[in-house]
Amino acid sequence: MNEQLIYLDNAATSYPKPDTVYAAMDQYSRDCGAPVGRGAYRKSVELQSEIDLCRKLAAEVLGAARPEEVSFTFNGTDSLNTIIHGVLKPGDHVITSDVEHNSVLRPLQTLKQRWGLEVTHVPANEQSVVEPRAFKEALRENTRLIILNHASNVTGSIQPIDEVGEIARKAGVLFLVDAAQSVGHIPLNVSDQPIDFLACPGHKGLLGPLGTGLVYIRADLADQVESLRQGGTGTSSEEETQPLTQPDKYEAGNHNTPGLVGLKAALEYVKQRGIDDLRQHEQQFTGLLLEGFRALPGFELPGPLQPEERVGVVSLVNQSVEPQVLASILDENFGIQIRAGLHCAPRIHRSIHSQEWGGTIRFSPGPFTTVSQIETSLSAMQELAVSFSV
Repeated sequence: MNEQLIYLDNAATSYPKPDTVYAAMDQYSRDCGAPVGRGAYRKSVELQSEIDLCRKLAAEVLGAARPEEVSFTFNGTDSLNTIIHGVLKPGDHVITSDVEHNSVLRPLQTLKQRWGLEVTHVPANEQSVVEPRAFKEALRENTRLIILNHASNVTGSIQPIDEVGEIARKAGVLFLVDAAQSVGHIPLNVSDQPIDFLACPGHKGLLGPLGTGLVYIRADLADQVESLRQGGTGTSSEEETQPLTQPDKYEAGNHNTPGLVGLKAALEYVKQRGIDDLRQHEQQFTGLLLEGFRALPGFELPGPLQPEERVGVVSLVNQSVEPQVLASILDENFGIQIRAGLHCAPRIHRSIHSQEWGGTIRFSPGPFTTVSQIETSLSAMQELAVSFSV
């Protein structure tokens, strides 16, 4: 990593990755190159063992009862689409929220336009947190699925997934958690929590490479989730129909093998360092950002003000300067890399009244962020705030 640059866009993708991730991907690409599950030669068999271990590690991080409940996808969006398109049918009703990412909003809108899916969006309160009772009040006889983002990619606010999951379970409604911003940041145990499905990327909190994702499907619900794509799996090749067993049912075509080798190394790092330690580190730097940003003149700070009530995502709203302009100044003048705009989550921006100003600038520290980098960022923002107020 260029030491002169400060990367604070970990909510988009984590950077830098652990050194072992780079090493594992390079070694695979140079010394192996075999596909997963497609050969009986030694290197292919050894590779299959590596991918099996990756799945086992992912299941452990998620708290899945068995590795087969975790299928590999190509990103968090792919994981969400696997459930949304695999579960819903004409006549169904879905309850979701204003906190959601377009990876939920757009598939639902597509099905609404395609065959009339009914969708209810639960609003968020002033802290960008949904009220569980609103989900209960929105239930209908034809409600099939509830979808909730575990943590907002705009405000960082942590949502009450356990309470909403219990409401879904008592009502006999399926529950999907979008854990794009929480896996690797907050301890999860899908076997103990009221979660039927969970979708996440491998490249954010899990510190793996882009092009990797995970979808958890509880074993007894696999028959209710149709496969999103069909094709070769390296198993049951004599059959022209897609296998019905997990994980093959959801893993048609060649895997992103270099990515999964890197994800395995990332999961080993996460497991060794521990989610609790990663969370403590994140809260420390989130707290520093919140404290430093509170007093900035001309800026608003949406979302919870306590670091324990959010993940490491801190956004700022300015009604005078476009967020893209602010981000460009930070990059060009201070070497600080952040995200600007609507972050693919338009409804939450309407909720916090930032859409009319072009969205927010978003700071998201990661596991390798340093105190010095945070101090430099706060100093830069203070300098900008003063210059804009003159």
